[in-house]
Amino acid sequence: MSPRILLFGTGAVGAGYLCLLSRKVEAENIVAVCRSNYDAASQHGFRMNSTVWGDLACKPAVVRSVDEVAALEPSKPFDYVIVASKAIPSSPSTAQLIRPAISRDTSIVLFQNGIAIEDEYARLYPENPLLSTVVYFPATQISPAIIKHSELETLLIGTYPAEAPSSHKEAARSFVQLVTDCHATAKFHDDVQPHRWAKLLINASLNPLCALSRSRDLQFLRSGEEAEELMRDLMAEIVAVAQACGYHNLDQDSVDNGIERVRNRKPPGVEPSMMSDALAGRNMEVEAIVGNLLGLAKEKGVSVPVLRTTYAFLKALDSSFTRQRQEKAV
Repeated sequence: MSPRILLFGTGAVGAGYLCLLSRKVEAENIVAVCRSNYDAASQHGFRMNSTVWGDLACKPAVVRSVDEVAALEPSKPFDYVIVASKAIPSSPSTAQLIRPAISRDTSIVLFQNGIAIEDEYARLYPENPLLSTVVYFPATQISPAIIKHSELETLLIGTYPAEAPSSHKEAARSFVQLVTDCHATAKFHDDVQPHRWAKLLINASLNPLCALSRSRDLQFLRSGEEAEELMRDLMAEIVAVAQACGYHNLDQDSVDNGIERVRNRKPPGVEPSMMSDALAGRNMEVEAIVGNLLGLAKEKGVSVPVLRTTYAFLKALDSSFTRQRQEKAV
């Protein structure tokens, strides 16, 4: 019997994995919570063009909010609630919004960027398996509910916390098996946090610098000697915070490798998600990617002047987008 899945957040990553999971899960067992792409998804479903799997399509039940889900089939609990929305603060929070879909045996799967993003979910749902993931899945929603995906795809999965009960570990392994049964790449890690920090090294440095400079990563690196020096200093501070938190998989070699990856890009380089959001005037994942990192630095007594300055500018830019929307609404 195939599992029942709720997807909260139908951007490129969420919708892409929804199309993948539909290869093993019947459409009637999938519910997607949509916002801006609701009309397109409810009429035509989701489609993904991938260089790995070709064309995939899925037409699940589509709702505008989790509250609507209970009216569909209230007697059928969800095995998985996948949170793939951007990790942006809201009131009520995403962790609160998904409550109507959470039953005793539901596994909560976080497809979100950043660090220290799991705490509220763990506090609200202490008995439920909480699966923290690191997603490498370059995809773009080129039009509502239509996804374009390129060759890379890897999903690293572990429980939060790492010392979770064995039943939660088994839930993580079951989700890994479900993804691999769909001919995608998923790996179980007893502690996935070192991999979160490894991704954060790139996300918390390149994302802000590219968003603030309106430059792709290679464009920024080539803009002058000061640019590379700034990038190195910012990465070095992230490494220092990671090591203070007990994650020694990041070191000076990680910084060198990160810079080299950017240097070897094909021009003009990669446009990180924060830059895409900034160019579109959308709010960015400032707190999840940078703010939480700054909080950990303060907690551990790590001096991070470059990170602190970057956060201040980034938060101000993000606030400007909120003001613009408010002014247009008046």
